[in-house]
Amino acid sequence: MGTREPDAANPEFLTVEEAAVLLRVNRKTLYESIRLAQVPGVIHIGRSIRIHRDALLAWRPGNGGPALGENR
Repeated sequence: MGTREPDAANPEFLTVEEAAVLLRVNRKTLYESIRLAQVPGVIHIGRSIRIHRDALLAWRPGNGGPALGENR
């Protein structure tokens, strides 16, 4: 697989809202998962949060761990 150039349709970094749509989860659930450090590729820029698209797409949360947003 080669390196893909980011464009307007596929930006390199996503907002939490964009990542939630991509993962098909509620935005609040994703915020809680980020707070619990369950999501890879998260970058805090001031008060903003961005998520690296490739890290998110490569991430495969397993059934052995807690569900998104669940603290076990």
